[in-house]
Amino acid sequence: MLSCLPLNPDLTAHITVYLTAICWALPFLPFLQPEIGWGGGSRSRPGARVLTPASRGRRREALPGPQHRPAQSRTAVYAMRVLVPLLRTGWGWRAWAPAAARLPPGTSTGPGPHRAMALYRTEERGQPYTPDYRLFFKNVAGDYISPFHDIPLRVDSTETLFNMVVEVPRWTNAKMEIATKEPLNPIKQDTKDGKLRYVANVFPHKGYIWNYGALPQTWEDPCRKDNSTDCCGDNDPIDVCEIGSKVLSCGEVIRVKILGILALIDQGETDWKIIAINVNDPEASKFHDIDDVKKYKPGYLEATLNWLRFYKVPEGKPENQFAFNGEFKNKAFALEVIKSTHECWKALLMKKCDGGAINCTNVQVCDSPFHCTQEEARSIVELVSSSLNKESNEEDTEQVWHFLGK
Repeated sequence: MLSCLPLNPDLTAHITVYLTAICWALPFLPFLQPEIGWGGGSRSRPGARVLTPASRGRRREALPGPQHRPAQSRTAVYAMRVLVPLLRTGWGWRAWAPAAARLPPGTSTGPGPHRAMALYRTEERGQPYTPDYRLFFKNVAGDYISPFHDIPLRVDSTETLFNMVVEVPRWTNAKMEIATKEPLNPIKQDTKDGKLRYVANVFPHKGYIWNYGALPQTWEDPCRKDNSTDCCGDNDPIDVCEIGSKVLSCGEVIRVKILGILALIDQGETDWKIIAINVNDPEASKFHDIDDVKKYKPGYLEATLNWLRFYKVPEGKPENQFAFNGEFKNKAFALEVIKSTHECWKALLMKKCDGGAINCTNVQVCDSPFHCTQEEARSIVELVSSSLNKESNEEDTEQVWHFLGK
């Protein structure tokens, strides 16, 4: 069951890129001269001994065995010299490259022990800030995938790191979201009554106060009552508030550390909000649980609570409520909620529950009855307009602040 889920995408991606590098480098290997640099030039390392023809001859005479190495041995030496730097740094596509130039900019990887090649990239269709705009996802091989169903929830088997799909960059207003009811679930801007939706500025905040997104392969079942909140789910992937210092980009897939969770009750539905931090954030090593947020970012959790309480009031809706009197639960509690929503997603993909209008089309969950081929996935994307207007990339919203605090 779910046997085709990508358990370790890093390994597959690295193997693919390194094999490609080998194939690219082999035609040039005979021209590499490891003793004096590339192509017979004189660019040796500072302080290195430059070998003359005479000294080369003396060196060969001093070496035991044949005077000339076999071609295979020389090729192996050259290959190692080419590939070792690649193994140290890693090569790969930037997951956000196509969209970053048009949506708010950011970076998806940074210095630190968890830096790795980006495994996903995006492809824009339609004009940003219009109802037709869609942001589709591809894996490292260039195949179209669903960010909802095909990106693994967990980064590794230790269950300490999770993938997060960034939908809304910090300080922006456009309500971007995974289109759960469309095939391949691209990111789009939400609409209501035919109009694009923007979150209001509630003083003193500008737009979203974190990088906002979702955990893939999770689902809050609207037909299943949560034991701790006594309310059913909101029919979406579980939401994430990423509190790192970087402003990320729409469509980035990042690795996060789970710190805690808040139970928002939105019109009678449970809408969990995970508190997490990008593992590549400069301060990530300080954060391990929810108390570390209180310690190193004082006031941030209080601001989060107030933002979530009031952000719909400018639309004429009532204040949101919270379970547990607005208490942020710790990491252990959050991990149990994530585990539960992942099980709900599994049932959804295997058609063991009523998903309603949720679109479960996927390309990597082979046991799922909703599985499709890459050719079918490509045809889905090709049906969406690809026209882009390079001149317009501004959020079409009036910058007004609402004073709603009590």
